[in-house]
Amino acid sequence: MSDDISAPKQAPKSKARYLFALLPLVAFAGFAAIAAKMLYEQDVNGLDVSAIPSALIGTKAPTLAMPPLEGSSTPALTDAAIAGQLTLVNVFASWCVPCRQEHPMLKELSKDSRINVVGINYKDKNDNALRFLGELGNPYKAIGVDPNGKAAIDWGVYGIPETYLVDKNGTIVYKKVGPIDPATLEKGLLPAIEKAVSGS
Repeated sequence: MSDDISAPKQAPKSKARYLFALLPLVAFAGFAAIAAKMLYEQDVNGLDVSAIPSALIGTKAPTLAMPPLEGSSTPALTDAAIAGQLTLVNVFASWCVPCRQEHPMLKELSKDSRINVVGINYKDKNDNALRFLGELGNPYKAIGVDPNGKAAIDWGVYGIPETYLVDKNGTIVYKKVGPIDPATLEKGLLPAIEKAVSGS
């Protein structure tokens, strides 16, 4: 009789253990599904997975009040340097390999009269930054030095290079994490510039 009573009591425990054992498998399946969807969107629909959404998009750009790059004739990056202009704010450093890769794109963009290209030099040594710009060319109309990364924190920087498009009213309208490349330019940045210029 006692055997018959104890048998049903053990069944719920076995079920609970079984369900608990399945949790890691369910979690893994969920992560795998998300990763598969991202890969599908990237390969089939051309989704740029590095275009991380920013809480700052649609908000006023943080205040700019950084010292200039010493030894350069380029002005300091301040609010006045971008006021009333469609501006591309690029966060770069001489030690950043992807910054070198995107630099030719920035030089081309600096020739576009519709936009003002400025730079935030992030946690860099002054001499190294000067050498970097001397070697690759200087696309920036203003450069602000951010030795301790405070400005980068204000801008919500994940890692460099990062680029922000700020409209004439001082609102951030686009963000790119990682280097600008031809695909980024065609599918993301240029459409954002066209939209900002047309005011739509």
